[in-house]
Amino acid sequence: MPKQDVIQRAKQKAREGRAPSTQAGEFVREEIEHIRQGKHGARSTKQAIAIGLSKARRAGVALPPRGKKKTTTEKTRRRPQNRPSARRSSATLDVLKHEPSSAASHQALSTQARRIARQRGPSARHRTAMKAVRTKGPKMLREEARKAANTRQAR
Repeated sequence: MPKQDVIQRAKQKAREGRAPSTQAGEFVREEIEHIRQGKHGARSTKQAIAIGLSKARRAGVALPPRGKKKTTTEKTRRRPQNRPSARRSSATLDVLKHEPSSAASHQALSTQARRIARQRGPSARHRTAMKAVRTKGPKMLREEARKAANTRQAR
């Protein structure tokens, strides 16, 4: 169950008119923190993100359903979405406790973000980079310019 402050932050973002994915980011952030604190682990970064998104959906964030779109006949055959039993959820948590916490490392998150950005294409990456530049501010831009200059010098 997500903490109340996480739900409040997500609701605040909804009131501000932010996108559902931004609201869901609060739940994903909480999940990453849980893994870093050692409450449980995850097999991969994708799994950690998926757990956060699932919690967001259960909390009422208007995210599209996961996976491929189902046809109407498949929807009718599927059983209704009930909460899993206590036995099943505790079994899931026990399995997650044996998974590594490296899925929530800075390097793993960075790798995952790059992989997804590469799938979206160069124009999307450029758009994201330009948006980052606009939101950084002068002090941060100076630091980034120094960092880039040092990187160029090292090569």
